[in-house]
Amino acid sequence: MEQQVTRHSFDDWMVPVYSPASFIPVRGEGSRLWDQQGKEYLDFAGGIAVNALGHAHPEVKKTLIEQAGKLWHVGNGYTNEPVLRLAKQLIDATFAQKVFFCNSGAEANEAALKLARKVARDSAGESKNQILAFNNAFHGRTLFTVSAGGQPKYSQDFAPLPAGIHHVPFNDLAAAEAFISEQTCAVIVEPIQGEGGVVPADRAFLQGLRELCDRYQALLIFDEVQTGVGRTGHLYAYQDYGVVPDVLTTAKALGGGFPIGAMLTLDKYAKTMQPGTHGTTYGGNPLATAVAGKVFSLINTPTVLQGVGERHQWFIDGLTRINERYPLFAEIRGKGLLIGVELSANYAGKAKQLTNLAAEEGLIALIAGPDVVRFAPALIIDRADVEEGLARFERAVSRLCA
Repeated sequence: MEQQVTRHSFDDWMVPVYSPASFIPVRGEGSRLWDQQGKEYLDFAGGIAVNALGHAHPEVKKTLIEQAGKLWHVGNGYTNEPVLRLAKQLIDATFAQKVFFCNSGAEANEAALKLARKVARDSAGESKNQILAFNNAFHGRTLFTVSAGGQPKYSQDFAPLPAGIHHVPFNDLAAAEAFISEQTCAVIVEPIQGEGGVVPADRAFLQGLRELCDRYQALLIFDEVQTGVGRTGHLYAYQDYGVVPDVLTTAKALGGGFPIGAMLTLDKYAKTMQPGTHGTTYGGNPLATAVAGKVFSLINTPTVLQGVGERHQWFIDGLTRINERYPLFAEIRGKGLLIGVELSANYAGKAKQLTNLAAEEGLIALIAGPDVVRFAPALIIDRADVEEGLARFERAVSRLCA
């Protein structure tokens, strides 16, 4: 007999690093979820920008089942067909010439930062080890990546932290130029700060970072864990900005819900990593890469990518209408289907309260800090679901403003 579980089971059995909602989703289809009691929700969170094709997409499900009947795992002493096919898909669609697969965005960023240190050490010696990052950034939860992230609330309890990482304000090119030097091995940046409030980088800022990295022979790392695989309406955000990084990290939407991450780079940097330099047991396993290959092929089409821009406008128009009736938002920002709604000063700190109210109304949304509500729905969400979800969100807004 299957054991019965409730939300209270989390408090009894789980390490309390999360504070999950009061309900437990048990089934999903498209952009809708149902909980244990059968209540339906529209999903504007997308598993934090992961479920790019919604829940239980039939073609992705079919691919997973087919691969499950063939080969699950062999370890990194062997290669496999799905991982090689996915690597070629990524190379053909981007600037990259080499790919390293892992299990998450944090691991992809860890690999990128290790690569940068190794490239610099091999070419210029031990002193070229400094990393430039940005305030309010988020790059993962490993000790190295949480140190690179510019949010002390995530790192301060784990000191001493890895040294050689310096933070300056995001979108401040002068501050970056004041710090970078011959000792800098890497600059790591999100084209859009996701956890930091859904704040897009200025084009001139990213172009300036590219020029600084060229001047000082530092690797430019784009963390596209949240912005990648169609989220902004381009396959990767760097293609919209016209700034090509040396290293790019991708995860979240790449697997459409199946855990996978990847680091993309060029031959001249990849060759510094030889057998034994880095690795992962599960990275690039056949199940993950088969699923990711199908997800990538479905998203990397003109129809889906152009459709993201159309859906962006649906959200902007709807949120603008809500704000005309309830002047609650100081700013509506973002690109594609990564949208942030910053609350006005009168409602500062109430983003979580608003998303809790939204859940009561049958809408799942995210926060990006205490003042920003974040939406990251499926890239193929239909118009009826957008309109119904925004109607539920408006009911939550009216309750907050009451």
